[in-house]
Amino acid sequence: MTQTIKQQHSQEAKRITYIGAWLDGILSVVKVAVGFLVGSAALIADGIHSLSDLVTDGFVLAAIHYGRQEPDIDHHYGHGRIETLTTLLLGSVLIFVAGGIAWSSLDRLFSGTEVGAPGIVAIVITVIALLSKEWIFRYTMRVAKRVKSKLLEANAWHSRSDALSTAVVLVALIGAQFGFGWLDAVAAIIVGLLVGKVGWDLLWESARELVDTALPVDVQHQMHDVACGVPGVDSVHDLRTRQSAGWVMVDLHVVVGPKITVSEAHEIGNEVSRRLRHEFPALTDVIFHIDPEDDAGAGDPSRLPGLPLRPEVEAALDERWSKHPVWRTLNDLQLHYLDDKVSVSLIIDDAVNQPPQCLASQLKGLAYDIEWLGHVEILFITRAASNAMH
Repeated sequence: MTQTIKQQHSQEAKRITYIGAWLDGILSVVKVAVGFLVGSAALIADGIHSLSDLVTDGFVLAAIHYGRQEPDIDHHYGHGRIETLTTLLLGSVLIFVAGGIAWSSLDRLFSGTEVGAPGIVAIVITVIALLSKEWIFRYTMRVAKRVKSKLLEANAWHSRSDALSTAVVLVALIGAQFGFGWLDAVAAIIVGLLVGKVGWDLLWESARELVDTALPVDVQHQMHDVACGVPGVDSVHDLRTRQSAGWVMVDLHVVVGPKITVSEAHEIGNEVSRRLRHEFPALTDVIFHIDPEDDAGAGDPSRLPGLPLRPEVEAALDERWSKHPVWRTLNDLQLHYLDDKVSVSLIIDDAVNQPPQCLASQLKGLAYDIEWLGHVEILFITRAASNAMH
């Protein structure tokens, strides 16, 4: 995603959050004021819920500003976790608000406090509030999907919880209008439970993200199949996923032919990355590791004994093969690290007049004491080709 598109998404997210904040502020004042005037605990509770929306709107604006900044020297993977932490905080605030609403409402219900008829004005205001919150929910959710922001999506559901609680309050007010005053306290308790449920869901999802919970198994299987469908890929293993602020990161091991060139293997990996990004647009980081053989379950290679690298290999072979005619006509030496051995391919001038299998057998015999030496093969090259190489 380009910097320009990110800025556009950030501006869009801020704009809808500002609109929601103004709406929440107005509704909270009106609901609480009217609730006190008509003596409705449910309407006051709903007003407090709207006020909590206003507070979380402030958190969301701060998170959008800082969470969508580019990676820097201290945050190589970006600032997406800021959005996740803010979502965690938002969920905590909701649960706190829910507990307060439920406790006061239970006390009101068991104390037998009477609730008079709220009047048509309170009912009309509640209907307007319900329609307003449903509208802001749909608008915010549409923007959240477009800019791929889980935080904005969480804030949208926060608005939907307010709309649902307002609907419950509306039923209670209508009931109180017809003499069923106890419905007001019951409605307030239901509002508290609804708010608490939304808060718990936000806490759970953000906590799962913070501990790097993987994507669903079926999505991982889809990614595996996409990678295996790339020409040149023999198999895929150790595919791992995690999420950050609505974006997805994946790393995987790609097994290719053991003797293809480094550049070809790397391009196969690039194609795996391209196809994964095409099929899964939420991917922001794809890290692939090229394997010449399937070493799934072998463990971290950095913790295992290693094989000698080229300088040590060449020194050991030169010590044993320096007098052999094959070694004196050597054009190139290719090393293949397979099956915990170092196999060698010697590319020599075709002037050596012996069968390649015979030469390979001689060399293998001269180096019988080298434990790490695997297969030895001889590859002839014509003199013309040899001159061209030099």
